Amino acid sequence: MPEKVDLAVIVVRAELVPQTLIECRENGVRGAVVVSGGFAESGRHDLQARITAIAREARFPIIGPNCLGIYSPGSLDTFFIQSERIVQPPPGKVALVSQSGGVLLDLMARFATEGVGVSTAVSIGNKAVVREIELLKHFIHDPETEVISFYIEGFGENEGREFALAASRSPKPVIVLKSGKTEGAARAISSHTASLAGDYAVFSAVLAQYGIVEAKNGVELTFFCEVFSSYRMSIEGRVGIIADSGGHSVLATDACAAYGLSVPVLSKEEQDELRNLCSPSIRAIGSFANPIDLTGSAVDDDFIAVARYLCEKKEIDSIMLLLLPYAPALTQNVSAHLSLIQRQQGKPFIAYMPHVDRYAMLIEGFRKNQIPVAQSVQDAVQMIEVLTRQGRC
Repeated sequence: MPEKVDLAVIVVRAELVPQTLIECRENGVRGAVVVSGGFAESGRHDLQARITAIAREARFPIIGPNCLGIYSPGSLDTFFIQSERIVQPPPGKVALVSQSGGVLLDLMARFATEGVGVSTAVSIGNKAVVREIELLKHFIHDPETEVISFYIEGFGENEGREFALAASRSPKPVIVLKSGKTEGAARAISSHTASLAGDYAVFSAVLAQYGIVEAKNGVELTFFCEVFSSYRMSIEGRVGIIADSGGHSVLATDACAAYGLSVPVLSKEEQDELRNLCSPSIRAIGSFANPIDLTGSAVDDDFIAVARYLCEKKEIDSIMLLLLPYAPALTQNVSAHLSLIQRQQGKPFIAYMPHVDRYAMLIEGFRKNQIPVAQSVQDAVQMIEVLTRQGRC
């Protein structure tokens, strides 16, 4: 090459990788992504040990082998997958690290669907040299990253402890999705990336002990990342619920109780104050105790008045907006107006509305203003619940 190379992407047969790494090192290449498979995951531990020794002797960082590598929106893409076969999330604040390339692509598709942006996505495969701990330390200091998330299958000996300790000291939220919960899954992990799955129950308990957020599945990881991309505050979980559907407000109240959140009941005087702030047609039929049911007759100004009022109450530290667009008097502008209140008042807002095309403008009105929009009432409750863990992150 006529110029020095920053990154080599190596896709030769496994047995040719060691010599290729030596040639890269001798020619001043600064690091490599080894896409090639056929190492420890297929029983060739000696071959993987050889490339590890070559890299560490020369202080030469390697991502992989047996991986897709690195995706950074608008900057770098070593995945080499046709555009029609991959869904790429927009630029954003979340670093996404995964042992599995397939899981990483699935999570990226989820992120794109939910409007969650990434700073960098990294598929680490067998992680012969660069592992989760090095990437955690990197992203802690990366100015483009505010949330750090991991899909982890397993660790080498003592790596899990080191990772948990480092994550517990992170000034940025760390979210972990750990597989290998069953004996069968643990066997599959060994043949996939040659990692030790370890005892899942122990690892999960350690995450909880050290205040590291654990996602139970890819859906949770996605909306936890969405919440932490929007809010970096600690709350106790005292929820004000505003809805235009009585049934949804009841479901939300039950879900809050199930997740350890409280829904403080407003005093009679406060209820009267709220009632007088609403439209005359709502005063006689609405319910103002909390949850607040504005009924299907609500207009934009009713939601706006109630949201502003609850933001001023110390006993409420978060607002859940159950905004069912079936109400005929609501307009497409209500989400933008509510977003303005959130920016002015500072308390976290979480919205719920059906994710269908005809409501896309309303959803976009929230998301453009960094207000997460859940796909179900339970998801909205969990988005608030995870903010109660923020103080321990």
